[in-house]
Amino acid sequence: MKVSVIIPFHRGEGYLRDCLDSLVAQTYGNLEVIVVSDHAPKEDLACVSEYGDKLDVKLHHLDNKTGVAAARNLGLDVATGDYVYFLDSDDYLYENTIELLVEAALDRDDDITYGKKKPTWFQRSVYFLREQEEKESKDQEEESDLETPSEDEQEDDDNQADSAEDPSDDKESTEEGEEEKRDKKFKKIEESEEEIINEEELTEEEKQLRREARTRQAYRILVSKRKGVKNISVLNILFKRSFVEENKLRFPEDLVYLSDAPFLMEALSKTDRYKKRFAALYVKRKHNDAINFPALSQIKDPNRFNELIAAYYETKKRIEYNPDLMDRFEKKYISYYTRVYAPRLKRSVNDIWREENFIKMSLLAKEINKEVIKGLKGYRRRLVKALIKQDVNKSLRIVKLHLGIKKLKKVLRSRKALGRALYVHVFLKRPMKENWILFESFFGKSYSDSPKYIYEYISANAPGKYKCIWIINKKGTKIPFRHKKIKRFSLRYYYYVARAGYMVFNSRQPEWIVKREGNIFLQTWHGTPLKKLVFDIDDISSATPRYKQQVYKQSRAWDYLIAANEFSSKTFKRCFMFDNTMLETGYPRNDILHSKDRDQIAAIIRKRLGIPKEKKIILYAPTWRDDEFYDKGKYKFKLQLDLDLMKKELGDEYVFLLRTHYFIADSLDVSHLKGFAYNVSKYDDISELYLISDILITDYSSVFFDFANLKRPMLFFTYDLEKYRDVLRGFYIDIEKEVPGPLVFTSEEVVDSIKNIDIIEQKYKSRYEEFYNRFCAWEDGQASKKVVESVFKI
Repeated sequence: MKVSVIIPFHRGEGYLRDCLDSLVAQTYGNLEVIVVSDHAPKEDLACVSEYGDKLDVKLHHLDNKTGVAAARNLGLDVATGDYVYFLDSDDYLYENTIELLVEAALDRDDDITYGKKKPTWFQRSVYFLREQEEKESKDQEEESDLETPSEDEQEDDDNQADSAEDPSDDKESTEEGEEEKRDKKFKKIEESEEEIINEEELTEEEKQLRREARTRQAYRILVSKRKGVKNISVLNILFKRSFVEENKLRFPEDLVYLSDAPFLMEALSKTDRYKKRFAALYVKRKHNDAINFPALSQIKDPNRFNELIAAYYETKKRIEYNPDLMDRFEKKYISYYTRVYAPRLKRSVNDIWREENFIKMSLLAKEINKEVIKGLKGYRRRLVKALIKQDVNKSLRIVKLHLGIKKLKKVLRSRKALGRALYVHVFLKRPMKENWILFESFFGKSYSDSPKYIYEYISANAPGKYKCIWIINKKGTKIPFRHKKIKRFSLRYYYYVARAGYMVFNSRQPEWIVKREGNIFLQTWHGTPLKKLVFDIDDISSATPRYKQQVYKQSRAWDYLIAANEFSSKTFKRCFMFDNTMLETGYPRNDILHSKDRDQIAAIIRKRLGIPKEKKIILYAPTWRDDEFYDKGKYKFKLQLDLDLMKKELGDEYVFLLRTHYFIADSLDVSHLKGFAYNVSKYDDISELYLISDILITDYSSVFFDFANLKRPMLFFTYDLEKYRDVLRGFYIDIEKEVPGPLVFTSEEVVDSIKNIDIIEQKYKSRYEEFYNRFCAWEDGQASKKVVESVFKI
């Protein structure tokens, strides 16, 4: 049986390659691949020809039309397969997906066979690498488990996948319980579905019951459990082509965003021959760059509301009589109105939501089955009744009361919620203080980095001119000069954030912060980048998939951004899409490395840490791994260096300082190596640690750009180079050819390099000079002065 795979394509060569690669990998070979170009750039389409010897691929073009619906319709017109399957060009499949769907469809010659979708933010290589690592980790845990599972616990993978509900499916929360009660009589039939060997042995009544059970199951999974109309989708559904053509099923081409719903709802209403195969997996890829490369669902279009209304009437027109199916569909609109639309009645500054759109929504609500309305309770019932009566004032009163109660409950439960409420409703209404400066370093974790040196220069050279407020979470932190300390997310924090005229910070500010008229935001950033940043990253592998959208929003508020060198200046402008003032001054935090008193300062720091005068110091400062995390901003780290070996071989001459990145949540214990290894991860100012260190060991951290100011030797412990460079991030420079020191991959190599550090210094001398001239040329010990003069006019 031939399957016609229809792929609409608008742009994004990298996405399309992943998509086509997943088809090349399919275990089912009888495929006809139809790529329909929706006015795609020629350069993006060029790759299609490369697959000619791997796939039966045909390229078609939309001429006078545009949009996904038109592209799919053209695909249907030219398809010759026994089945049709819709695949978005930015998605990809597991290797056995189509084979499993075809096998399931042929079992009873069903018209509609559907699998399961799994969401991801990652490209195909990253996604399957992560999955393989998770599987291997799980296998290792199982191997170490002393208990052997019984035979009863060992289920067949196919049956387990088919009988389990999709945990990633969105649930229509309030209605689902009632639907499950109504479906109770079919539950046993659904559970026993896989046990039926020969359906011909069943009575006609039993056959009918099974068809009804499969129908209701399909309605529930493909409609009721989909969150919103936009998620009613034709993806990962195998349609029998004769069924599509006999019923003249086509997508409505006047709908840009919601053409799936009318097509699928009509298809569901035309048959009772369904098959579920949840082992067939489809990877739905979300776009992590909604600014420059949004997915269709991420495009912000004021016409979306009108299309939502049009999708309702189009769907209702296509379904002749099917109250069960339409009721499920109409509940989507009830849910949309009560959860999404209603809050806009109060919050939106655009009157269209209380006038023109409200009338449209009211007229639609009058079309909804009265039994659906009767099933509503409480707030939802009152709200919808006011909508049907087209009473906008009553609707507003209901919404305001509801939202007010919700906010009150939230405020009573959470101190942060209380702070945010005070920030918006009280503190922002008070006058801004133009002579207040708010300082923050690494989210309030330390008194350090460039904000520290800017603050100290202001305090020393313009005492009393500004009120300086430090956001600091660590009790007992000593800060010189007159200042005020506040804890991050305390009530005072919200007060000062709202009123301070200046903000000086080295990491991103919270998204909710409002930049008031006259506010000055000075972003110092925290290093010359080796790892690609924001809009220079192709794919996001970290715990924050919406990283690009967040940074774009936050960086719009920055008035000034500091660059340490020409490379950083150009890179920051591009990767942050920054077009305000770039301060090309060098980093204030590196002023200490050029201080005329740096030897005396270093002696004080060594004494503070208790390091013997006769010992040389090795500083190890690794970065975090994007794909190894507990949660947002909390990254795992496993020490790969053999410190016992290092102590044995180097302990007579050296001590070892371990300084992990501030994102790393793990606290590494080196207490058994007392006198040799010191964990200085909580030491506030890493610039002071540079000053006392004789050798730096790092990996992909930006610390080596700063340490280079001292012209002291460096080693690069890059044990996972290929994964970090090629999968997780990518680098701005060729780390194998440009960094001013050797790449080492084992603890033994590290030890050997340190023993021969004089030879390494000579070997890398010329490269070090080139590196220094490129990345340290602006650093002269005067960066703080230059920044303060530019921003604060002191």
